[in-house]
Amino acid sequence: MLNKFMKRTLCAAVALGLTATAGVASAQEGEGLTLDKPAKIAMLYISPRNDGGWTQAFDEARQKLEAELDTKIQYVESVPENASSIRPAVDRLVQRGANVIIGTAFGYSDTFKELAEKYPNVAFLNGSGTTNSDNLESFYGRTYESQYLCGMAAGAASKTGKLGFVAANPFGQVNWTVNAFALGAQQINPDATVTVVYTGAWNDPVKERAAAMALIDAGADVLGQHVDSPTPQIVAQERGVYGTGHHRDMSEFAPDATVCSSVWVWDKFLAPELKKISAGNWTPPENGALLSMAEGGTDAACCGPAVSDADKAKIMAAREELLKGEKKIYAGPMVDRDGTERIAAGEVMPDDQLWQMDWFVDGVITQQ
Repeated sequence: MLNKFMKRTLCAAVALGLTATAGVASAQEGEGLTLDKPAKIAMLYISPRNDGGWTQAFDEARQKLEAELDTKIQYVESVPENASSIRPAVDRLVQRGANVIIGTAFGYSDTFKELAEKYPNVAFLNGSGTTNSDNLESFYGRTYESQYLCGMAAGAASKTGKLGFVAANPFGQVNWTVNAFALGAQQINPDATVTVVYTGAWNDPVKERAAAMALIDAGADVLGQHVDSPTPQIVAQERGVYGTGHHRDMSEFAPDATVCSSVWVWDKFLAPELKKISAGNWTPPENGALLSMAEGGTDAACCGPAVSDADKAKIMAAREELLKGEKKIYAGPMVDRDGTERIAAGEVMPDDQLWQMDWFVDGVITQQ
């Protein structure tokens, strides 16, 4: 995604409260934030709102939120991940009356923490952020759940069992999508392999095209991705193979090739969270929010015509198990491709280890 993720664990301060008295918010231990006037929401986008991927998913959520909450949400596009750009943008929004600010980038994290301290009567939320406080909540999604389903679709569409994956950087939340993709594919074809090429960039169509072409030339007949642009899907269609998208439904760009996409459904999380903020006494979770499919992280747009009805039924059954919380992707026993036990029988991998995932399951082939 466009934000520059690093391996990390979400960390936060214990929530202390802010309440409104005489039109001014004041901190009182044990109470949450109560806005001193009706919520006026604004969003900061890291890139143009029509980027086709990460930011466009947020913008589409904004439009749904406006309808559900019956409000207008202002936004600022293309705010880089540096304090000299973030601070004045937020200052202007607050001066215009905004008291709920939603960011969309990992690189906003530290500056949002500073701004939350500067504006204690403003609620801050940050998609893919790492900082949390009394009035700041970072949130992200368990993308490995929807990528597992897309892996199932890839395994179903593949004739050779040789899958490719175009990835940005070998960070924990990218590696967990790669592993989940492979595990899903192996549910359909136990012999499926996934060859990964890391481009070193979240959004570089030139590198993505080169990686996709190389994977197809090496025999991959389905391409997965964890990069921002639809380029891998476009190349898949050009070359007559299949693919699975990330961030949004990439069949928009490659209708013949895309058999599944991992899609963000941010409005499912943000609508109830914004209602909590408006209701008063809002206390952000201590460690931020890492959202399951059921909680409004991601979902899967599936399936293309290359997936049989029988395999689609298997994918939809797995989706239902995930939504009900009955299925855990990273549950033991699980070993890595070298045979080392990573998750013991009867255990589920804790979140801090998920963020630091630097290993791969059997069948994943990487450059390292």
